[in-house]
Amino acid sequence: MTLSLLHVQPTTGTVAALTATGGVAVGGYVHHAWRGIGACATQGLATNPWYPDMLRVVLSDSGSAGQALGQAVSADPGASRRQCLVMDRQGRAAVHSGADNLPVIAARCRPTVAAAGNMLADAEVIEALLRHFLEQACVNAEAAWREVESPRYRADYEALLPEMLVAALEAALAVGGDGRGTRSAALRVESFSAAPIDLRVDWAEHPAVELRALLERVREPTFADFLASLPLR
Repeated sequence: MTLSLLHVQPTTGTVAALTATGGVAVGGYVHHAWRGIGACATQGLATNPWYPDMLRVVLSDSGSAGQALGQAVSADPGASRRQCLVMDRQGRAAVHSGADNLPVIAARCRPTVAAAGNMLADAEVIEALLRHFLEQACVNAEAAWREVESPRYRADYEALLPEMLVAALEAALAVGGDGRGTRSAALRVESFSAAPIDLRVDWAEHPAVELRALLERVREPTFADFLASLPLR
């Protein structure tokens, strides 16, 4: 019922998450990002809002995404109803898609960036989401997509990371998005060099359009100056 993308930059500790769904409150329940630690998206037929607590403990102790996800899933009697995507501080991804989730179910993982979704209009939604992100952020997008090379990022890409996330979402929605229609979207970016950006649009006819408009307001000088004044720890 949801599509998500996670990105972790091991060199700087920057972490980003993007999510969209046909329901409400996707930013509050689905994705979670922790700079220098990792990120997760807990979604599926029935989201488990307690996965992030378990996952963060393991990731904070330098556990891998696979170890963190394995512990969360094994402790959950309703795991067949979950889809969960996890990425650790080294950019390794792991995904669980329970058997009770509704098709179309898809996931694509590359080092430092991964995407997953369920109840999608088409598997191409996840491909578009991930591929468009790579095309914007990387100098070797085609090789990274074909898994010939690990993604190599442009020197200045983090400055425009929120815009890249919105554009990737627009590409995913252009090929269908959530099979029920996409009504809510959210993104979060955390880094050690800037204040967090946490944007949410709920129950909108065109959530990607509204998310981009919200980001444009964040980029306006007055609010940008406010963000720049905030402490980094």
